Amino acid sequence: MLMNPVILQSPLQNFAQLIGGYFVEIWGFLIFLGQVSGVIIVLIGAILWFTEANIKRGRGLVFGGILLSIIIEYFVLFPPDFVVI
Repeated sequence: MLMNPVILQSPLQNFAQLIGGYFVEIWGFLIFLGQVSGVIIVLIGAILWFTEANIKRGRGLVFGGILLSIIIEYFVLFPPDFVVI
């Protein structure tokens, strides 16, 4: 008599699946939050840079905001496998 093996998952695998499920649910909100953050960071950096209040930090914020926006757009175009659109 052949019995079907019971596939038990470890607690770590269960936890990873739980977190992955939550991540799928909030994916759209995270993308929105990243896009808004990128714009705000660029605006604050531009204000600091062009008012000469802190040129070095302003320039860094502008380039950091642009980099953040590029990364967010990459994830919009090529979402991870767990995101079902």
